[in-house]
This record gives sequence, C-alpha cells and structure tokens, in this order.
Amino acid sequence: MTTENTYAYRIEGGYPVVGKIACLGAKNFVIKAMVAALLGDTPTTLTNAPAIGDVDITAELLTSIGAKVERVDSQQLVIDASSMDTSTVPTPHSGSNRVPILLLSALLHRFTTVSVPVVGGCKIGARAVDFHLQAIRRFGGVVDETSEGYVARRVKSLKGTHIDLPYPSVGATETCLYLGVLAEGRTVITNAAIEPEVMELIMMLRSMGAIIFTSSGRDIRIEGVKQLKGTHIQALGDRIEAASWASLACASNGDVTVSGIRPDTLGNFLSYFQEIGGGIELMGAESIRFFRARDLRPAIIETDVYPGFSTDWQQPFAILLTQADGISIIHETVFENRFGYLKALDALGARTQLTSHCLGGIPCRFRDKNYEHSAIIIGPTPFTATSEPITIPDLRAGLAYVIAAAIARGTSIITGVDFLERGYGNIVPRLASMNLKIERIAGSSL
Repeated sequence: MTTENTYAYRIEGGYPVVGKIACLGAKNFVIKAMVAALLGDTPTTLTNAPAIGDVDITAELLTSIGAKVERVDSQQLVIDASSMDTSTVPTPHSGSNRVPILLLSALLHRFTTVSVPVVGGCKIGARAVDFHLQAIRRFGGVVDETSEGYVARRVKSLKGTHIDLPYPSVGATETCLYLGVLAEGRTVITNAAIEPEVMELIMMLRSMGAIIFTSSGRDIRIEGVKQLKGTHIQALGDRIEAASWASLACASNGDVTVSGIRPDTLGNFLSYFQEIGGGIELMGAESIRFFRARDLRPAIIETDVYPGFSTDWQQPFAILLTQADGISIIHETVFENRFGYLKALDALGARTQLTSHCLGGIPCRFRDKNYEHSAIIIGPTPFTATSEPITIPDLRAGLAYVIAAAIARGTSIITGVDFLERGYGNIVPRLASMNLKIERIAGSSL
C-alpha cells in the first residue's frame, strides 16, 4: 500500500512517442565532480548540474561537513570547501548513494581522520568497497571497518603508489584519482576504468591543477601536486538517459530527437541500435534523432566496461528486444543481480528466461557461480497493461518500465518512482510533451 507522500505514474500506452527531449547533465559525473570540488582551495562552479535526488543527497553530505553548496539556478551549483570543519560524515536524511565511500579518500587530504557511514544504492548486485579501502592503504593510510561505517586515518603524508586494479571499476578508479592528485610523488593506475564520466573527471582535475597522463590503454599516471584550485566546468549529457529515450522512440515506433548528448559517448549503443532496426540521424554536435528504420531483429548483447555495451543500457534495450522477431540474448557481466526487472515485463506479455550459464564469449566473473546473469528474450510479444501496479526495483529499471508501459495497450500504474526520480527528477512534463500519455499521481489516489 502506498502512502500519502509517495507518487506513482499513470501511463496510457500504445501510441508512438514523437517529439524532442533534452538530456540532463550526467548524474554519474556530477556527483563525482561535487566530491572533486572539495580538493580545491577556491570555489568550483558546476553547470548543467541537474536538480535531482542524487545531487541533493550529495549536497546534503557536503554541507553536513561544513562545505558550502549553493544552487544558483536549476542548472548551476557553486561549491566552496574552505569552510569545511568536520570529517565525520553522517548518514544523510534524504537517502543514500555511493558518495560516502568516495569522500573517505577525498577528505583524507584535508583531515587526519575521516569517518563515513555504510554506503547504499540500488540492489543490483554486490558493490564491494574492498578496492576503495585497499587503495587508501596502498597510499599509506590506515582504514578500520566498524559496524557503523569506515574510518580512515592519515598518520603521515600520503605517498604515490602503483595500483593494479583487478577489475576496471569506475568507483575504484575515481578513489585512486582523488588520492593520487595530492599525494607525494607518482601514482600509476593500471586496468583503470575509462568511461566518459571518468575521463571528464580527469579533465576537471586537470583544470584544477592536477597533472594526469592517460594512455591508449587503461593506464593512468598521476604526478602529485601540493594544491588544487577551484574550477568552472559544464557537465556532459547523460548517455544512459539518452539511450533510454532512443529505446523509447524505437520501441513505440515513434520519432524522438535527443539534445544535450555527445554522440561519441554512446559508442557501441548506436551500433547495436542500428543492428536491430533502429535509425539515427545526427542533427548537430550534441543532438541525435532516433526512430525505427525497419522491422526489429534479434541480437546478442553482452554488457561490459567501457567502451563495451554499458550495463545501464541493457534494461531499456531489453524492451526493444521483446519487440524483435526472434530469440535475443543478454549476457550481463558487470552486475550479478540485474535481471530482477524481467518478471514485471513477463506480466505485461514478454517471454523471457534466466539462466546461470554465460551465454556469450566475454570473460565473465560470474561463470560457474550460480548467478542468473544471462537472459533469453523471445519476441515479438505485444504488451498489455495489467491491473496490478508495476513496482520499480532500481533506478535504471525505472526508465525501462516507463518504456514498457508506453508500448503496452491499456493503462499501467508504476510505483516506486522515487528510485527513478532520484536520478532523473520528475520526468512527467518532459515526456508528456512528446505525445506520451503520462501523469504523476499521489499514492493515496491508487
């Protein structure tokens, strides 16, 4: 039963979605940039910073330790770390995300002892913090794990080191960047993540005065400096959101132009999108038109770290594959528990099956570990709305459910929208302007 202060979406599906939509700034960059701003001695201005839940949670974390976070307008933040007066990070009242574990490293340059709460986030698989803690120790810090969180101590100056990541984790790479830029001497990170958001973070740190070298592979070399200054940077568009709107356009047999997105950040998504029958047209430096070019064909998709097919693209893409003529396969190699959303799709009419076998050729950490991390999707299957509400299990699945409801005949109710709005805000006005019959309703009206 939903409560008075929760919301749901009511969507009447079965119509092509047509129109224009602008991407928000990339959540996965903005919240990491907010942490990086704490490394500067002067204020940092972030533009194209969306007014969404995860940004609000991060702002609450920063202000709780004395930093000043000012939202100048709906798209601009100014962060001043000079007033920070404590290194004990409390659990935020408005929810939790992965930022506390990143603060553990960033704040260790300013304080000799830092404590953060246990981190949270979407339940899509284990997100171990071992890499983060080991990195701090490699730089010379001391880390203790307690029942309430993690405590890091700096008994002497942090020293540059060589970090060979066993997996190119985005979060672990970011932790090493925060540690390395102000550590004494040289730091080398091998097998680092190279996602667009990571490369943008590197560009931001360079603009603050950091000396960072990248290679043609996954190696990053950092020459530590004594201090960093604030900067002014515009967040890149959210490539995960852009792929979702592309999937919505194609699945509904509509026509959507997405602005505010650099095409190069979409990489392999565009190739797979065209392979199954989607059409694209570049409309400018940061604008792409998406539509259905022909009848949809099945595909074999394997998620992987960048530049592979992003794990965050697979949920909306799965909706497309339910409408393709044949048998498609998705092999998830990044998170072991990311297919929980398929059950709701089956209720709408999808035909899917999960297996613990690796249905693909990419080396997979989950081989022979009994995780149901491969999905078989048989299509095409028309979707029909059900009388029972669809509950969103995690952020990325939320957009997939909106797409599913948009192509289902009848009226669907989607609950748990707080997960979705944490990453994308209230999407209803943006989608309603594109012929999608969607409204945001109070939970008490269900």
